[in-house]
Parts: sequence; structure tokens; C-alpha cells
Amino acid sequence: MTIASIDPARPGEIVASAEPPDAGEVGAAVDVAVDAQRRWAASAPDRAAALHRFADALAARAGLAELITREVGKPIVESRGELARAVAILRYYAQAAFDPIGEIYPGSAPGASVLVRREPLGVVLAICPWNFPLAIPLWKAAPALAYGNAAIVKPAAPAIGVAAEIAAVAADVLPKGVLTVLNVPGAGLGPLLDDERIAAATFTGSTATGLSVAERLARRGAPAQAEMGGQNPAVVLADADPAAAAEKIVAGAMHYAGQKCTATRRVIALDAVADRLEGELASAVSALPVGDPATPATLVGPLIDRAAVDQFEERVAGAIARGARSLATAPPPAGGDGFYVAPTLLATDDPGDEVNREETFGPLLTLIRVEDEAAAVAAANATSYGLVGAVHGTDVAAATAVAERLDCGLIRVNAATPGVDYYAPFGGEKRSSFGPREQGRAARDFFTTTRTVTVVEPA
Repeated sequence: MTIASIDPARPGEIVASAEPPDAGEVGAAVDVAVDAQRRWAASAPDRAAALHRFADALAARAGLAELITREVGKPIVESRGELARAVAILRYYAQAAFDPIGEIYPGSAPGASVLVRREPLGVVLAICPWNFPLAIPLWKAAPALAYGNAAIVKPAAPAIGVAAEIAAVAADVLPKGVLTVLNVPGAGLGPLLDDERIAAATFTGSTATGLSVAERLARRGAPAQAEMGGQNPAVVLADADPAAAAEKIVAGAMHYAGQKCTATRRVIALDAVADRLEGELASAVSALPVGDPATPATLVGPLIDRAAVDQFEERVAGAIARGARSLATAPPPAGGDGFYVAPTLLATDDPGDEVNREETFGPLLTLIRVEDEAAAVAAANATSYGLVGAVHGTDVAAATAVAERLDCGLIRVNAATPGVDYYAPFGGEKRSSFGPREQGRAARDFFTTTRTVTVVEPA
């Protein structure tokens, strides 16, 4: 069955289409990748040069940011930022190819030494989401390639057009088989995950699917890495500047229609600042420009598809039925058939309510009032997720002390929850992440294995 992506701002327009590969084509692609990886691993200077060429070619690719916007509804300013970030990721990992590949330890006997050498895994499968259709495939593939692996990228169906551009650029600048894009439907991934030639899999997406991928790889003793959901809190302390905090929180929650795993989902405000903060949040939400993502002034575009719209509306209605109050909304554009919803700010009394525990992948933000810092930390940690948390306050030392009590892998002090430094480790706690961290030099821990070699000089 043909896979097609559509423009979420104009659902009647098909952006890209592709035929999924059959089992024979998938097997042949893996064969080519296995053969290519052996040669690719042989020369770090060649890998570095190729990744620099990849970065140059990607930067010069006309219309790529516009394609991201058409295919996934990302506001054009953010699409341009994603392209720049993808280029920077490739350049960063081009240099990582020259990292030391081992260490030497003294032996336990005279004349002995112990060498610990890092080696690539082989062929790595990267299962990617649609919301960062360029950056995420490359922040997985670039370190895999830098450390000598071959990569097979499985894109999400809504982003196959951008994936085709990645494949086209790779074909121009990389040896055949080093980076392959396979449009395998999610339901057909099982045989690929079970293939012994796939040395490891790295995944970004929903928690249920990520844990399923990790479990499947574990059955045959292969490593898996999964970055999954988030229910990310922003704690606002009594001494915070309400206007400054609200600006960052609303941007983190609502831009790109909240379709980021790092988006702010909950605001937890101390009583002393809650009234002023509520007013600032409501004003900021009401003023959000919602509309055509191709327009530079737009900050909130459409959701990815009709199912996302339905889930968003059900979550809002369900929360209100259980006692939440609507504090502010921003009107979606009138007319048209795009997948637009109204960005919504709710007040809720129960940190354990479903809307505060489960991730809603859309522009929904809840406000929870608490008495003191201890209650704020308890509310922030009252979910099964632990990706990113923020704390806002003018006393930076005090804010940092509170932030250190959050059960999150990423901590932001006086900053929006989204925002990832590609040169630093990325990952969460609890049900947000599984396996070693992504990005930065931490990526080496997943994309390489170690060999410990003891050498004894002859007597």
C-alpha cells in the first residue's frame, strides 16, 4: 500500500508518496549496508571528510526548510532553525571521527598491558519520528557514521518527503549503503528488529512503542536506545518575575503547536506568585498567532493529523469535565480544513489528574497552584515521565537547588523546557528514556562497543 504524507495545513494536498519495500528489498538493503560498513569503518579521515561533504550539501539544498513546513506543519522560522541545526550536527560529528579510540591500562603482571579499544557495532537501525524530520534522523545517523557504523533510517510516514531528501543527499556524498532510508511501515518492523545483522536500534517516539522496541531487541541480546514521552513541568517560585516566566513557559508549551517531547505541559506555581502568573500566562496564550506555518509571523501551526486533533479535543474536554477551568485560548484560523486547534490554558487542582500525568502532544498547558517548594517538587515528580523540567526564580542558587530535586534528565533554570544543545548529553529518567544518552560525545557509549585486550611480553 502506498505511503503518503500530506500538508497538515492543507490536508487535501499530498506532499510525498512512496511504495514500502517488500521483504526481499529490505533484506537486500541490509546486505548492502553490512558490506559497506566494513569499508566505511576502515578510515576515520575518510569518514570525517564525508560528513563535512554531507553538511555542505545539506546546507546548499534548496527548499528543504520549506519542505519541512509543508510536510509536518512546523512554522517556517523553526524549520530554518532545524536545517541549521542539522548542518551543525553533521559538522560536530565529522570532528568526532578523530576522537581517541582506546585507552591503555597497566597490566597486573610484569610486562603486561591492557588495551581497551572502541569499535563500531555494525549496522544500526534508526527509527525516527515526524516532528523533527531532519534533525532527529541526523542526530542519530551522524554519530553512528562518525564512529564507523552504517545506518538504516526508518522515517515516520508523515515525514517521508524530508527523508527522501536525506537519502538523495546521502547518495551524492556518501558511499553506497552507508546511510539507507527504508520506508518500512511500523507494523512491518518486526522482521527488521529480529534480523541478527541489525546490531542495534535507536528509537524516538511514543513510550509504548519505544519499550516494545527495547524489549524486542533484548530477546536477542542487542542494544536499544529509546527516547520517549514527556510530561514536562515548569516550577515558578515565589520570587520569580511573572512576565518573564510566562513568556518562556508559553513559548515552550505552545510554539509548533506543542509538538515536541520537550514541550512544557504543566506550570506549578507557588501561591505567592500564582495570581500574577495566571494573568501573564492568560495574556500570552490569548495573543498567540495561530495560522499558516509558511507565514514567518506564525508561532502555532496545525497538528499533524486528524487523530491528533481528536485526542487534543478529548483531553481538553475530559479535563474540564473532571473540574478543570479554562483560563485562556487562542483562536485558530477561521475557515479552511487544516488540522488547527485552539491553544489552551487550563487551571487544575489535582496534580494526579490524567491531564497532568499523561502526555498530550499538542498546545495544552495546565496551571497547578501549590503552597510551598516541597509541594511544588512533589507535584512536578508526580508522573511516570522524567524528560525535562524547568524552575523559574530570581535567586538562581535557590532555583537551582529546587531544580536538582526534579526527577528529570534535563534541567532548565530560567529557560524554556525545549532547547537541546547537540554537543551535550540528551535523555530523561523513568519512562522518558531507555538506554544510554543521545548526542554529544555521550553518543559514543551507544554506537560503539569495547574490546579489552591483555598483552603480555614474552619472557
